[in-house]
Amino acid sequence: MSGEWKEPVKDDGQDRKSWKLLEKTLLAGVQEQRRARRWGIFFKLLTFGYLFAALLIFSPSLPLGSSQSGAAAHTAVINVRGMIADEEAASADNLIGALRAAFADEASRAVVLRINSPGGSPVQSGYVYDEIRRLRAKYPQVKVYAVITDLGASGAYYIASAADEIYADKSSLVGSIGVTAATFGFVDAMKSLGVERRVYTSGEHKAFLDPFQPQKADETEFWQGVLSTTHRQFIDSVKAGRGERLQVAAHPELFSGLVWSGEQALELGLIDGLGSTSYVAREVVGEPNLVDFTIKETPFDRFTKRLGASIAEHLSIWVGLQGPQLR
Repeated sequence: MSGEWKEPVKDDGQDRKSWKLLEKTLLAGVQEQRRARRWGIFFKLLTFGYLFAALLIFSPSLPLGSSQSGAAAHTAVINVRGMIADEEAASADNLIGALRAAFADEASRAVVLRINSPGGSPVQSGYVYDEIRRLRAKYPQVKVYAVITDLGASGAYYIASAADEIYADKSSLVGSIGVTAATFGFVDAMKSLGVERRVYTSGEHKAFLDPFQPQKADETEFWQGVLSTTHRQFIDSVKAGRGERLQVAAHPELFSGLVWSGEQALELGLIDGLGSTSYVAREVVGEPNLVDFTIKETPFDRFTKRLGASIAEHLSIWVGLQGPQLR
């Protein structure tokens, strides 16, 4: 009959194609997710491995380059670089740790302190000086040599004087056997600005280093006495280390805080010869193989120090709130 409705005929082939296409799409999505997870796991493992390797490389617990038992004979090298102060690369903790490791290594034929430093804390320098003397007595077969590169002054020379012998380049700067403690005075500046300083203390001389208050004669005399005492301790240590090699009688200005070239220092008895670290290892020790026992700072230590501790420390030096320095 014309106009009668008829049910459309289903195309089973077309339906099957649609389902297969949908299935392929879903499977592709699942595979992509699995692939993404595998890559995610791979990169996480790679990152972990990188951090673990960095931790081993930069760990300060062991000196980089320290040899294992049975390693080849070598000359141990320890760098004394920059300011000698707590929390610095050339702190007593770092230097003493490196010294103990170098001396304890049976393959070490000698220890060389490679110095490039203007000095620093008399306390930190004294700690290292005493430890070198102790280790020399404990390991008499291991000689200690100090080699000054550009600069070995004040606290750095304090440390060097504990060595068996000291070497430098002919143009190195050596000496500066003296003590300094510098600050500023802002009293007149505050008056001109109309600023009043108010300090409350429980001791008569508690604020005697305050740069915003006038100096007092008795406090200045007292502080000079502290510096003179520290200077005397410095001189006594240098004399104990260098002995009769120092030409004090002919050069009374030896302990005046002056600094000399390596060539002049040799004539004054401040050093024993001219030469580099390689020269000393090769010609004096007889073992040219060098192994670095210097304890390295971690990147995190350097980062935090630069952002916080170092700023506070140098600020305290600037305003005169830190102890005397060997410079």
